[in-house]
Amino acid sequence: MRKTRTKALAPAALALLLAPVATACSGSAGAADSRTVTVTVGYQSKTINTVTAGTLLRSLGYFEEELAARGKKDGVTYKVDWQDYATGAPITAQMTAGKIDIGSMGDFPLLINAVRGKELKQPTHLVSVTGYNLRGGLNTVVTAPESKLESLADLRDKKVSTSVGSAADGTLVRALRRAGIDPTGGIEKLNQQPSVGASALQAGSVDALSQFVAWPGQLAYEGRAKALYDGAELNLPTFHGVTVREKFAKERAGVLDDFLRAQRRATDHLRAEPVAAAESVAKETGLPAEVVYLYNGANGIATFDPALRPELIDALKQDVPVLKDAKLVGDVDVDAFVDPEPLARASQGAQQYPAAVAARPELWLKGQARTQSFDSPRELLKAAHGADVRAAYVPDAVTGTLWFADKAVWVAEGPELRAFVTPAGAKAYVAAHQGSGARIVSFAEAGALAS
Repeated sequence: MRKTRTKALAPAALALLLAPVATACSGSAGAADSRTVTVTVGYQSKTINTVTAGTLLRSLGYFEEELAARGKKDGVTYKVDWQDYATGAPITAQMTAGKIDIGSMGDFPLLINAVRGKELKQPTHLVSVTGYNLRGGLNTVVTAPESKLESLADLRDKKVSTSVGSAADGTLVRALRRAGIDPTGGIEKLNQQPSVGASALQAGSVDALSQFVAWPGQLAYEGRAKALYDGAELNLPTFHGVTVREKFAKERAGVLDDFLRAQRRATDHLRAEPVAAAESVAKETGLPAEVVYLYNGANGIATFDPALRPELIDALKQDVPVLKDAKLVGDVDVDAFVDPEPLARASQGAQQYPAAVAARPELWLKGQARTQSFDSPRELLKAAHGADVRAAYVPDAVTGTLWFADKAVWVAEGPELRAFVTPAGAKAYVAAHQGSGARIVSFAEAGALAS
């Protein structure tokens, strides 16, 4: 399933539009004298780690603006056909069929994109990143709120829903191996779309769900799931990026540059106005703005930066064996897949974005266009006491993954209050600090201790 939206830009003179030589064509297939060029962009509106190349970018109209300026210079009418998909797989299928020019998807799907493009003689290249998390916190395993499962080890012989070939499946496979569970025979894995898996979890037909942004946060926020495993425990980077058909990149290099410049503008907007950006994405997707902000906010789980950072490319190389074991790819030449030149051209003269920093507790009050940050969870809880709170966020004391304060597992240790995404994380901390009097407390008790 996908939705298509098309916008027209910088119309050429009416005479040109009516002339016999005027033709509508794909951005990559257009003849030199073509007067209409359609650029097809595949994106995932609800995979909100890609918004600077998808949902937010489309709503801001920056790509259309860049193309409008180009159209005035060359007398061409540019149109953008935005095609919305639930996962990266159908975007790859359309790219290899020559029907999508530019697409955004997660790290594991990007590798499949590289392989399929080469196999089907429609080679593609990774040209930028949208958002990343250096520890892997964008993927989470969740279970039902009333579930008795307390740790990943409890998943042995259980039914787990995921999307095979996705970054979330990669997290599940790696996490199970670390827990001593065979990811193939140790669980019953169901390959399902995220929405189907979420429904299966609610219906009780699966025991757990391993998914990517923003599904775990949404389900937790709505009280339909609780976190079982924080992907950041793997301490391996995960990211989403932009891939382009090689043929399109060669024939429409200027248009690709326009897209990457527009992506930078959208990134600037998100970093400068994170609340407004979250509200915009929420309006476009139907997701709660509080969930969007969890991932895309000022201290969110994702850091937005188009740069092809070496640590991300190294992580991509480490993903290859996981996909090979699943027989989804063979060998992948990651270095050949990554093309830094278009971003270098589009970013010429622009300042680099700062690297990701540790998240801080953050409070979003109702009616406010700005959030407040605090130095400690205790300070956040104290400020939230009696306030009209829209959302409160706290970083996991070990992994740094931001989570909803009222969904976190709290530990009191003397005057300190610490939050954890999962019960297993909190229990491990308490076990390692027995001499300090560390103990698990409820959210209400943590609030009372803080105030």
